[in-house]
Amino acid sequence: MPLFIRSRQPQDAGAGGADPDGAPAAVGDTAAGTPVPGHRGRFGLLRRWPRAARGVTVGTTVLAGALVLFALLLPNRPERVHAAAFLRLPAEGILVAALLLALPPRFRRITAGVSGAFLGLLTVLKLVDIGFYQVLARPFDLVLDWILLDDAADFVRESFGRGGQVLAVAGAVVLFLGLLVLMTLAALRLTDLMVRHRPAAVRTTLVLGVAWITCVTLGVQITGTPVATRANADILGNRVDQVRAGLRDARVFERQSAVDAFAKTPPDRLLTALRGKDVLFTFIESYGRVAIDDPAMAGPVGAALEDGTRRLRDAGFASRSGWLKSPVTGAGSWLAHSTLLSGLWIGNQQRYRSLTTSDRMTLTRYFRRTGDWRTVGIVPGVRRAWPEGKFFGLDHIYDSEHLGYHGPYFSWTPVPDQFSLEAFERLEHGKKDREPIMAEIILASSHNPWSPIARMIDWDDLGDGSVFHGIKKQGTDPKEVWRDPERVRTEYRRAIEYSLRSLTEWVERYGDEDTVLVFLGDHQPVPTVTGGNAGKDVPVSIVAKDPAVLDRVAGWDWTDGLEPAPDAPRWRMDAFRDRFMTAFGPRGEGAAAQAP
Repeated sequence: MPLFIRSRQPQDAGAGGADPDGAPAAVGDTAAGTPVPGHRGRFGLLRRWPRAARGVTVGTTVLAGALVLFALLLPNRPERVHAAAFLRLPAEGILVAALLLALPPRFRRITAGVSGAFLGLLTVLKLVDIGFYQVLARPFDLVLDWILLDDAADFVRESFGRGGQVLAVAGAVVLFLGLLVLMTLAALRLTDLMVRHRPAAVRTTLVLGVAWITCVTLGVQITGTPVATRANADILGNRVDQVRAGLRDARVFERQSAVDAFAKTPPDRLLTALRGKDVLFTFIESYGRVAIDDPAMAGPVGAALEDGTRRLRDAGFASRSGWLKSPVTGAGSWLAHSTLLSGLWIGNQQRYRSLTTSDRMTLTRYFRRTGDWRTVGIVPGVRRAWPEGKFFGLDHIYDSEHLGYHGPYFSWTPVPDQFSLEAFERLEHGKKDREPIMAEIILASSHNPWSPIARMIDWDDLGDGSVFHGIKKQGTDPKEVWRDPERVRTEYRRAIEYSLRSLTEWVERYGDEDTVLVFLGDHQPVPTVTGGNAGKDVPVSIVAKDPAVLDRVAGWDWTDGLEPAPDAPRWRMDAFRDRFMTAFGPRGEGAAAQAP
């Protein structure tokens, strides 16, 4: 509701009409003159309750100021959102106020409206950044991340149903439009206020400018937070650099993907040391270094790894472990999987799309190229068409609908890990008179949100998975768990233990002389678990019964057992493909591929 009107009758500025800058006169001000014809109803109400009218005027002005300050001072990282962050002097606000006071009336209102709309967009970007930092530990990429919004909507639908997805999307749209409109109106209202009280506004702007410069010069801080800030300018500057890098990235990636040390290697010279072996590349969702290094988790997870090492050793298996640096953290499993298999750094969706529409040879495709392995994928997290599966060179893909599972979902996870591994045994590994298998296996029980979690049961009791209905009822409620970060960390740790135990028990039960298992985490979990640690390391282990297999990787200097030492070698994940193919190719060949 407009609280100020412009008189339609010529008035002398000195008689209380519009000020020389064209600002409207206040309703209820005795100098405003007679109510404008056509507005008597509104004026009658305001004149009958002048205190209420003034209260509304003051209240909306205060709210407009608070909204603009909130937008200017809101950080774009969740760990920086605290009380001290909103007690700062924003350089951008002071500069825009000075500009608005200096502009002629004709351009002032346009500039105020555009500034308000832009501030609304900036606020939306900050809120999106906060969400991305919470999940991916990085800001939103204006060039490369739009596809992830669709993935986020799918995740909400899969976790909370179609109704939850509709509410989430509708809420996001309303928030976006609401911020644009409210921020524009707030900027216009504050501009009118400054013009009506021009002398005071000029003095205030000068004082704030001097205070900002003084605080910068002296380094004044409140609880470690600088009082003077230009964070919005820094955010925008970083975004400009980010957009430039994103636009260049396609050309950079094209050059990188053209280099392949094994592209011209004859099939009969590939992976010769693994002929006749079943080679299983297994990803454990969100199995990051935090599970081993964090003091609150190191004990239980370390015990699970020690127990697995012992049980496998008793069954005749040996193991070695190291670290890989993943291209992602928090989420983006497919980017990590494709990085390991392709030997290229796939850190964003643009690279993933370029990769999966190219003829790049992945590790799985090289196995298939030899003609000596049947290549299969166990991908319980896939619930719809996955055309990229053909790119990875898999002869057959078993998704969540083709594993024979008739039990319940465990939150996001369609199939418990123990059942996925038993299905692999039933459908492929346990068949008689079969050819050697190369399998890519995704264990999804440790996928966020980690509640409820399946638990181990006797392998002979798995059946069609119906037994898990009762187990799910005994599990935790994710809504309750996510109210407490410590409970989230506890459930994450339990999920990792479950995945590790499922895998080591499967090897103990079904592994043989020809089993070669490589298992690793795809990325670190979300910052709620890592505590804001930005590290991207994940554990990787290789397990085999045949001593000749581990002799081939003796030069890697990995740690004995399933738990890598803190100072174990750390490679980039994209280096693994070429190192692996070099180690298991003919001796003396491919040395150039062992890039660090």
